[in-house]
Amino acid sequence: MGPLTPDNYELVLGLICFFLIFGVLGKVLLPRIERLLAEREDVIVGGAARAEAAQAEAQRVYEEYRAELAAARQEAAQIRQTATEQGAAFLAEVRAEGQQQRDELVAAVKVQLAADRVIAEAELREDVVQLAVELASRIVGEPLGDLPRTRAVADEFFERADQAAGEVQGSGAHA
Repeated sequence: MGPLTPDNYELVLGLICFFLIFGVLGKVLLPRIERLLAEREDVIVGGAARAEAAQAEAQRVYEEYRAELAAARQEAAQIRQTATEQGAAFLAEVRAEGQQQRDELVAAVKVQLAADRVIAEAELREDVVQLAVELASRIVGEPLGDLPRTRAVADEFFERADQAAGEVQGSGAHA
């Protein structure tokens, strides 16, 4: 027999080995290969599905974050507005209180100045009377301070001076 025609024995032995190997491959290796391919497909397809699910979850979380951020910004704007209004009200209150204190202080100072003016005017009038009596006593050459009429003359003089000053102030106010 030639190289192209095999022996029956070799042919049968080759066919048995072929079917034996084919059977082992079909029963043992092919299920494993199919399981591996199914696992890979699950990993690939399932991974894509899980990735899409994760992406959808991430998008949902992002939208929630944006909504919370917008709400926080709006709340911050309201807080700023409230604080501005409260600050303006507080400032107005402080200004009014300061104005009231200033007015009270000015009124108290005016009263004190008027009282000081009256006291100073009384002291000055007394000094003027004493100086006038002393000067008149020097001119006349006799002491005039003991005369009862001296005080009446001085009071009459100051009364006329006050009336004249009142008329001048009254006409100055009308002009």
